Amino acid sequence: MTKITVVGSYVTDLTARTPHMPKPGETVLGGPFRMGPGGKGGNQAVAAARLGAEVTMVTKLGRDLFAEEARRNFQEEGIDTRFISESAEEATGAALIAVDDHGENMIVVTLGACGDLSAADVAEAEEAIAASDVVLLQLETSMEAVEAAVAAAAEHDRMVILNPAPFQPVPDALLQQVDCITPNETEAGLLTGMEVNSRETAAAAADILFEKGIGIVIITLGGDGCYVREAAGGYHVPAMRAEVYDTTGAGDAFNGALAHFLAEGKPLAAASRLANAAAAISVTRAGTAPAMAYEHELEAYGIEE
Repeated sequence: MTKITVVGSYVTDLTARTPHMPKPGETVLGGPFRMGPGGKGGNQAVAAARLGAEVTMVTKLGRDLFAEEARRNFQEEGIDTRFISESAEEATGAALIAVDDHGENMIVVTLGACGDLSAADVAEAEEAIAASDVVLLQLETSMEAVEAAVAAAAEHDRMVILNPAPFQPVPDALLQQVDCITPNETEAGLLTGMEVNSRETAAAAADILFEKGIGIVIITLGGDGCYVREAAGGYHVPAMRAEVYDTTGAGDAFNGALAHFLAEGKPLAAASRLANAAAAISVTRAGTAPAMAYEHELEAYGIEE
C-alpha cells in the first residue's frame, strides 16, 4: 500500500447552486445548499485514500462543531488523524462556494485554524513524513508550514508534490526542493510572469519552471487535460470525457490521484492519465471531498496504463 502524508488545509464547504453568478449587489434565489468536508488538503487526502493509499493528514482545526465533523469524516475515509492539531483561538476554516448551471464555481475561503498551521505542528508529524512515499502540499496554509514540510521531506529523501494553490509567491530556493509541481493555467502564469491560456503557452511556462530545478512540471488545463514536462521532454495528456455537474475540487482529485499513482510506481504519463480520469469522475457529482473517485470507479473507466 502506498503511503502519503498530506500537509495542508481543511475547511468546511458551504455550497449553494445558483442559476448564474450574482452581480455586485444582486441577490439570486438558488439551491440546493450542501455542507460538507473540504479544503484542498482534506480533499486531496480523501482522493488518495479512496484509491487505496494509506494517508496521514496534517492540518489544524478549531474547537467547534466543524472540527468534530472533520475528524469524523477523516476517520470514515480511513485517514490517519494523529497529527491534526487544534487552535484555541481560531475557528475551523470555511469556504463559501457558489456553483452555477454550467458547473463553474466561485469560492471565498476563510482559512481559520489551518492558516495557523506552524513549523512546530509539522515537526510533530516527522515520523509520518519519514515513512511516506510522497508528501503532498498546497498553499492553503501558512508558508511556514509548507517550508517545514519540504525541509522534512528533503531530510528523509521523500518525494514532494506541490500544488501551488491558491497562489502565493514561492521562493525559487523552495521550488528547487520540489520534485513535482502542479499549477493550473492561472497559477502557472503567476509563477512564470506569462499568460498561460493554451497548450503552447503551457509548454513554454512548463519549460520555465523546469529550468528552475523542478524535475516534473504538470500544468492542468481544465477540460483540455494537462501538459507534462519532465527530463525526457514535454507532452500533452488529454482529458477524459465527462458530463460536468460541478468542477469544484477537480484539481484536488487530480493531485490526490497523481500522488497515489506516482507513489505506486506508475510511469508519469500513466499516472497523469489516471489522475485526469479521477478528476473527470469528480466533476460529474456535487461537492469536493464527497465527489472524489473510488478505485473501482477508475477501473470501470477503462484507462489504459
